Amino acid sequence: MQCSWKAVLLLALASIAIQYTAIRTFTAKSFHSCPIPSPVNCSLSQDTDAPDRLCDESPTFSYNLSRKTHVLILATTRSGSSFVGQLFNQHFDVFYLFEPLYHVQYTLIPKLTQSKSTTDRRVMLGASRDLLRSLYDCDLYFLENYIKPQPVNHTTDRLFRRGASKALCSPPVCESLGAVDLHLEEGDCVKKCGTLNLTLATESCREHGHVAIKTVRVPEVSDLRALVEDPRLNLKVIQLVRDPRGILASRSETFRDTYRLWRIWDGTGRKPYNLDVTQLTTVCEDFWNSVSTGLNRPPWLKGKYMLVRYEDLARNPMKKTEEIYDFLGIPMDSNVERWIQNNTRGDRSSSKHKYGTVRNSAATAEKWRFRLSYEIVAFTQHACQQVLAQLGYKTAGSEEELKNLSISLVEERDFLPFS
Repeated sequence: MQCSWKAVLLLALASIAIQYTAIRTFTAKSFHSCPIPSPVNCSLSQDTDAPDRLCDESPTFSYNLSRKTHVLILATTRSGSSFVGQLFNQHFDVFYLFEPLYHVQYTLIPKLTQSKSTTDRRVMLGASRDLLRSLYDCDLYFLENYIKPQPVNHTTDRLFRRGASKALCSPPVCESLGAVDLHLEEGDCVKKCGTLNLTLATESCREHGHVAIKTVRVPEVSDLRALVEDPRLNLKVIQLVRDPRGILASRSETFRDTYRLWRIWDGTGRKPYNLDVTQLTTVCEDFWNSVSTGLNRPPWLKGKYMLVRYEDLARNPMKKTEEIYDFLGIPMDSNVERWIQNNTRGDRSSSKHKYGTVRNSAATAEKWRFRLSYEIVAFTQHACQQVLAQLGYKTAGSEEELKNLSISLVEERDFLPFS
């Protein structure tokens, strides 16, 4: 009986090995999947030559036979990413998801808003890549591994900012809407639609021609190489950057407790001794590393990468959006054009909501010049001088120059997509 058991096991292992080898030969590259996050299948790899390989190798999903264009908006917090996300959310044939990696972060690293541990970062990125690959394949059930409490019968009311996705607030995902509800506010969507049925969401995703995801939880484009090189995905990356001085000003205003010491410095003129400067320098380092990779044009990014400055988009939203869609090879939609016209000419009162997208976009891009003291601006310019020069942001040599809007602090640059 014992020998028979061993023989069966050996035959099973041999069969699995043969199938796995065949799949590797077919795809010409191995891909990595980690269905359930755990120390067993999401442990750190010992292969130092392949830092992406955080999980056990296993065959995953079928080829992207429909050749959908999958889009990833790669950004950082308060860089205009919600605005850019809406440029895809409004398109009738794009299934858009707002920050699904939020659930990965707060499941794996629940006590930290932004982990600085190398180990935590590697585990987080490994799980994030697996989730992204599943979502682009319209496998929304994969999200259930990270939503707490876990959905029952594939329904949940805990999806982070579900209302920011038009597809999740429209039929067939939400059948309770009438004709007057076509343009719901984010909070109204949750109230009127009730719990989210992930089965209906999966069906809706498959009915759309393209999938777009926005995230501020992937630091650099090189972290996405395994996905970009996956021939099943047809993934294109839009990297959004913004002047670090503008990011710092916006974060200080939006996250008042987290950036309290920066606000004290701004108000008193005295720099606190325990100021966490990594809240600024991490942004600049990630920008520098990621943009350097993109601008160096490695073969694996050919036709897959476009760098967009928020300031260029804010000054000429229609033209820049047309360039983005041209790069993606997706026809522009009249819904997107209409949204741009209605949401980039707002007055001062229209930008009160910290996550809102209705505003005077050109004025918003320059607003930081009046929010920050010159001392903080000078400190930022010194700490981030490399990336400021790299992205074409000019330094202000005095307070008068800082406040003078007739002096542009953004150089004319044409960051052509890598095609």
